Amino acid sequence: MVEQAQLEEVGSGLAPASDGWFVVNAAETAWVRNDVFGGRGYFESNPRVLAERPDLEPHMFPDIGYTLAVLEPRKPSGMYHAESRQEDFLVLSGECLLVIEEEERQLRAWDFVHCPAGTNHIFVGTGDAPCVIFMIGARGEGKTIRYPRSDTALARGAGVETETSSPAEA
Repeated sequence: MVEQAQLEEVGSGLAPASDGWFVVNAAETAWVRNDVFGGRGYFESNPRVLAERPDLEPHMFPDIGYTLAVLEPRKPSGMYHAESRQEDFLVLSGECLLVIEEEERQLRAWDFVHCPAGTNHIFVGTGDAPCVIFMIGARGEGKTIRYPRSDTALARGAGVETETSSPAEA
């Protein structure tokens, strides 16, 4: 029998403080805010979430990561990149621009994006209101990320000048 995880307040919302099953409302989960990349709701207690609670151990999902991203208009979700594992995205509300493999695609609520391993991509908020995206990414040993140079992404404020595999450099 799988036990219920304990949820703890971590300063930015609730996060699991033990392994097991749990239910949490997205509005009450732990949120991290970044002036450049917007807000992120996390459903696990990863190191970003635990910044205010160093007394707690991380409890991360071993196989799949989930993030609820809120993009402001004209702001990117991160930097143009490709991961070595599958990622999938569902736009829940608002509008955004997907830059994928040097192409641009306008997205709206209920558009689903599948990125097999190695697919270059990034999202940029468009419209007059925030865009909410449910992000899902496979995990596993040896997972890597690459930030290639992209003129299309650079034009949208979501690219790097020099290719790197370091998130800190990107």
